[in-house]
Amino acid sequence: MKHFKIRKTLIVPAFFLTLHLQLLSQPMLMKSSPEAAGFSSERLVRLDNKIKEWIDQKWMNGAVAMIVHNGKIVYDKGFGFDDPNKKTPVTTHHLFRLASQTKAVTSVGIMMLYEEGKLLLDDSVSKYIPEFKNLKVLDKFSAVDTTYTSVNAKRSITIRDLLTHTSGIGYAVIGSAASNAIYAKNNISSGIAVKQGIVLADVMKRLGSLPLMHQPGEKFTYGLNTDLLGYLIEVVSGISLDQFFRTRIFQPLGMNDTYFYLPAEKQNRLAVLSLEDASGLHRIQGDFKYNGASWNHLYPNTKGTYYSGGAGLTSTITDYAVFLQMLLNGGTYGRAKILSKNSVRMMTSNQIGDHNLGTDKFGLGFSIATDKTAARLPVSVGTYGWGGAFATNYWVDPEEKIIALFYTQIWRRSHNTEDAFKVMVYQALNN
Repeated sequence: MKHFKIRKTLIVPAFFLTLHLQLLSQPMLMKSSPEAAGFSSERLVRLDNKIKEWIDQKWMNGAVAMIVHNGKIVYDKGFGFDDPNKKTPVTTHHLFRLASQTKAVTSVGIMMLYEEGKLLLDDSVSKYIPEFKNLKVLDKFSAVDTTYTSVNAKRSITIRDLLTHTSGIGYAVIGSAASNAIYAKNNISSGIAVKQGIVLADVMKRLGSLPLMHQPGEKFTYGLNTDLLGYLIEVVSGISLDQFFRTRIFQPLGMNDTYFYLPAEKQNRLAVLSLEDASGLHRIQGDFKYNGASWNHLYPNTKGTYYSGGAGLTSTITDYAVFLQMLLNGGTYGRAKILSKNSVRMMTSNQIGDHNLGTDKFGLGFSIATDKTAARLPVSVGTYGWGGAFATNYWVDPEEKIIALFYTQIWRRSHNTEDAFKVMVYQALNN
């Protein structure tokens, strides 16, 4: 017995030492010269020139860009000015409205609860949120008076349906004519700039009484699925989505500049939001309207109570790069283990089968590049990413170990710079 006890005391510390070394072996963000991280300084100047060209063409007032390779930050720059008066240079210190980039964080939160055995992805949503029992599906819709008829859903919607946007739930404000009208009539929010005093639970419960836009699993329809996942996190965890993100994801990862609503001491770092129309870019002042909805552009600087898992976060480009590096590492970052590598594998695998999403597929919270995408652009098959309505975008290339992010703040932007940015990133890679 004494011999056994001695062996046990030796084995247990060795196990924890191995785990500790495994965690620390995963890349953490650190600045590096381009050449030391496999990039060409000379070729990165082309990216400088391209972004400056976009600003000169008045496609944007300013922007920030970041490239990470194997955990090394090889490019981290701000360009132009935060305001049309050219008084405040844009820097990576600015806070940007992430809009739909929030969805990836919420999807990670669901997978954390999945790993804890608190839910299964093929569970019916109604198991946790009773308002989603006995769902109806839109049959006929009258645009004249917004009335509609419906039929019974053929099956319940699952958590996986929500993660893949195949549930049939549409979007408010930016969705189809039918979903815009039906949701507006029932005070369903898009998740952006929600008026004070409104809480997620009340809106999501109302959503459960409204028709799906199509039968569950029938096709991919981008919608309020991730807002509902945010409420599901609240129900299952017993705490607000804000608190869950703060304590379970942001604090462990050191994401100290990511919020639903900014604290007073950080509000002056919020990037200016511009609107693009036929006459060019204009700084938004006060509320702005779209499809009948009125939005306050300063919503992150208010004391809000609505935590939108689909669109509500504001952050820096560096904070979000940390989040993406955690995913690229297989769920760990430094000493923080957020997910297992197999959960990340599931999230970044095609989960929508043959449903159409351009040349991409969709995983559990991200678009996934296919061979058709890789034939069109220099990204690797399996590259995953998404963006936000205010012109923020990111992608992660697991094969090349690249993370790239490009942020501006423009509503209804007409110029597509994402493809050119991808080209400029990969042409600077030394292979």
